[in-house]
Amino acid sequence: MTVGLGLMAAVYLAWTSPSLADECKNRGSLDVIFCDEDGDLVADAPKDPSKFRDPSTLVFTYTPVEDPAVYRDAFKPFQDYLEEKTGKKVIYYTVQSNSAEIEAMRSGRLHIAGFSTGPTGFAVNLAGAVPLAVKGTEKEFQGYNLIVIVKKDSPYQSLPDLKGKKVAHTSQSSNSGNLAPRALFPDQGLIPGEDYEVLYSGKHDQSVLGVNSGDYDAAPVASDVFTRMAERGVVNADDFRIIYRSPKFPTSSFAYAYDLKPELIQQIREAFRDFRFPPEMQKTFGGADRFFEITYKEDWGVIRQIAKSIGEEYDRKGLDQMAQKEAEKAAKKAAEKKKAD
Repeated sequence: MTVGLGLMAAVYLAWTSPSLADECKNRGSLDVIFCDEDGDLVADAPKDPSKFRDPSTLVFTYTPVEDPAVYRDAFKPFQDYLEEKTGKKVIYYTVQSNSAEIEAMRSGRLHIAGFSTGPTGFAVNLAGAVPLAVKGTEKEFQGYNLIVIVKKDSPYQSLPDLKGKKVAHTSQSSNSGNLAPRALFPDQGLIPGEDYEVLYSGKHDQSVLGVNSGDYDAAPVASDVFTRMAERGVVNADDFRIIYRSPKFPTSSFAYAYDLKPELIQQIREAFRDFRFPPEMQKTFGGADRFFEITYKEDWGVIRQIAKSIGEEYDRKGLDQMAQKEAEKAAKKAAEKKKAD
């Protein structure tokens, strides 16, 4: 169900009309279809009430990391609760890439979603996503670190040891898998793209598996993904060594589409505020027992700072580049599978 880049361009052109631009007094970094007159860095609700959407069925998804089926099942209790709070049917829409997820919300096909930390900026600026929560506990949000993993029996002890080696980043938009390493590694004596060629694996789990199999010498990945893979027995944590750990970042944001009916948004916010994770859901998400309220302006400040420090822009060009990289990776994977068969 992924929309092609050609259709995306057509939609974009249709939205970038002078009349739209004239109606907005401030939009900051947002796409031309959106306004940010209250300065909170996310899209304001439409001024015209006739533009509010009140779909009979709500479409929900979670960022495409690891096995999508795991998260479709994991979020079933919350979907049921969301149905109860809104009185609407809620269906889970499996997406295969970050760009496809952003496209789906931008086109109006996706109403509520969990976006990875890095792509959240694209979702906000280009799809009208309004982040409201991350996973957490009563006291704090659930965060993660950028960690750099190598095989335990490898000779690599610090980042400078990776010069000239095979190092896998995940995707261009990923915070811990690409943006943060480019911003943070130089101070540690290692410059991505200069001291080593950046190889894109596509996803965090593929980077972990690639290091495990010897395809890569090292990989920067999200600590929470690595931990969950080890807990599920996909890899053995004792087979790896962590040679770098960053400060804490927020995990995936949960957001709703900016143009939903205000009464519906209130119901969605209440569902996120009041829901408590059942035991199995807590186990899946590393002990988090609820959704912790956040704002994009405050809690994503460090992520935007990292992106800015390396010249990454959450704009149309950046999204197209991300989509192109994801398409190339998918084509390569399909070709390898066909060859193996």
